[in-house]
Amino acid sequence: MRRSAALALVTGGTLAVGAFAWYRLKGTPKAVSGIFPNGIAYARVGSGPKTMLFILGGPGMGAPQGLRLALLPFMFYPPYIEAGYTVWIVARRQNMPKGHTIADMAEDYAGLIADELGGKVDLVIGEGPTGGWIGFCLAARHPDRLGHLVTASCGYTVSEQGKTIDHDFARLRVEGRWDDASALQFTSFYPDLRLPGVARVLGVAMGRLLFADSNPYRAHDGMVEAEAEMVFDARKILPQISVAVLLIGGDRDIYTPKEVYEETARLIPDCTLRLYEGEGITAVSDKRLPQDVLDFVRGRPAVQPERFAEQPTSIDQPAAATDQLAGPTPSLAGSGAG
Repeated sequence: MRRSAALALVTGGTLAVGAFAWYRLKGTPKAVSGIFPNGIAYARVGSGPKTMLFILGGPGMGAPQGLRLALLPFMFYPPYIEAGYTVWIVARRQNMPKGHTIADMAEDYAGLIADELGGKVDLVIGEGPTGGWIGFCLAARHPDRLGHLVTASCGYTVSEQGKTIDHDFARLRVEGRWDDASALQFTSFYPDLRLPGVARVLGVAMGRLLFADSNPYRAHDGMVEAEAEMVFDARKILPQISVAVLLIGGDRDIYTPKEVYEETARLIPDCTLRLYEGEGITAVSDKRLPQDVLDFVRGRPAVQPERFAEQPTSIDQPAAATDQLAGPTPSLAGSGAG
């Protein structure tokens, strides 16, 4: 009975959000979706002269379809559209070969920008560890392909707990246990939700209503991402990044401890760090993020500093706190999906 009531509540709430979005968006151009020739699925919203590439997190996150696609112009993206951006939300290339690395995935997007998006985008936002790492690799190897980089909920590595959650999430999908995977993902998004059974019910409802898609390779690609995540460490490439970077995270992120965020910011030559108090892996959906992104882009020229040159790092933390850090020694006691 409790599960039925919770499911009814979630369903009713989703329908109410959809109805409100429809009311607000009458006359607004609809979001569209498709698949690029290289196998990267996308959704596009807006038609402004500037271009944003929003790289979804993972593992195995598909480009918006169905209800997610319908709600795109309403949720999260309106400030960017109003600021003159065409927003491309992109998933990973479909049917990636086993052993495809984070760097390989970044090359997929570099080719996409060159072949389909005019050779350069104004802004890249990388979501979660996987999307953020791809952004790091893209900026380090192809700085001419983007103007600014923003990463949300991403440091140079992921905690052992985060790696375990993402690998288990991908494994459950490969085994066909999609509801179990959705419940696990929801729990990692909202670890403080302790009511018995509620996290599972909400997670299953979220997975069925919002994250279903038609990609037949979704489970396979999710496992490729999870395995790439297990071995990736961005520290070697961070000093090679020559574009301005905004690093956004939450101070309660069990995927990326605070010390890892701070060390990541120090290693990037031109980096500004924002840590949202009380947020976890869901910092990417924080209502402050769009305005912080737009303020950052307006305040920083899209000019590449000399590569490998030492640049000041701006970290929005008290100086005393950062001076006490001797290195990346986080407690990995442990997520959102990476």
